[in-house]
Amino acid sequence: MNQEQLSERISSVISRVMDSFGENKYIDKENTFRHPDEQDVLMVLDELRQLVFRGFFAHTRYKVFTAQNHTSMLLEDILYHLSRQIELVLPYDEARYGAAAPEELAGAAMGKALDFLETLPRIRALLETDLDAAFDGDPAAFTRDEIIFSYPGLYAIFTYRIAHELYALDIPLIPRMMTEHAHRETGIDIHPGATVGHHFFIDHGTGIVIGETTHIGNHVKIYQGVTLGALSTSGGRRMNNVRRHPTIEDRVTIYAGASILGGGTVIGEGSVIGSNCFITASVPAGSRVLS
Repeated sequence: MNQEQLSERISSVISRVMDSFGENKYIDKENTFRHPDEQDVLMVLDELRQLVFRGFFAHTRYKVFTAQNHTSMLLEDILYHLSRQIELVLPYDEARYGAAAPEELAGAAMGKALDFLETLPRIRALLETDLDAAFDGDPAAFTRDEIIFSYPGLYAIFTYRIAHELYALDIPLIPRMMTEHAHRETGIDIHPGATVGHHFFIDHGTGIVIGETTHIGNHVKIYQGVTLGALSTSGGRRMNNVRRHPTIEDRVTIYAGASILGGGTVIGEGSVIGSNCFITASVPAGSRVLS
């Protein structure tokens, strides 16, 4: 193929792609600068990780680490970028912000960003319990530092706890962007709408799915391949805001490959669910389900 033929082919491809833009598809939306920026969202998540695990993930550009200066700088940067991204997603909530003026959107976004930042001490306290649960529950962990730096389960839980607080503030889209990033990185899929108590431990983790309306209590341990899911999604959008996922009470252990399904399914306190079990009905406290 000579240069002239190559240019003709490229021109033809450009024309055909441009023609496809005129077919009124949803993916043809051109509001390029009115959508959230994935890189900005992930940068905020990275800075929040530095803030939550103080001293573990500080950038090496700092010649001297001073906690107050570092915290002040991070919070200012997070507030700026997070409020900007929230401002871009609020119009997805059409009932409340669809017709809002730019000044109203900016004010609401800043307020929500500040509301979120006020939850950081609580998030940090919860993650300390999750770290303890991982260290106490895994004999292969030599130090807590090893868990912080290398365990995918803790990273997925950290991301979930950040995203859950944003979700609770009725911020569209951004929470899911965060948890799906963690899903890609770790293979662990935790919906930001799920409710998870303290001392939560994910061991190994790959293939775990935790659905939107799942309730998980305290001191729960889950192994790889576990699904806490809906019994059926055949109702489609009609099932939105309907309880579809199970309740896992305190001090439950769920071994690899188990599937627990349905909004009415409750796994009682202190139960152990064996590997590859398929459960669609409640089990009482202290149960041992092995098949």
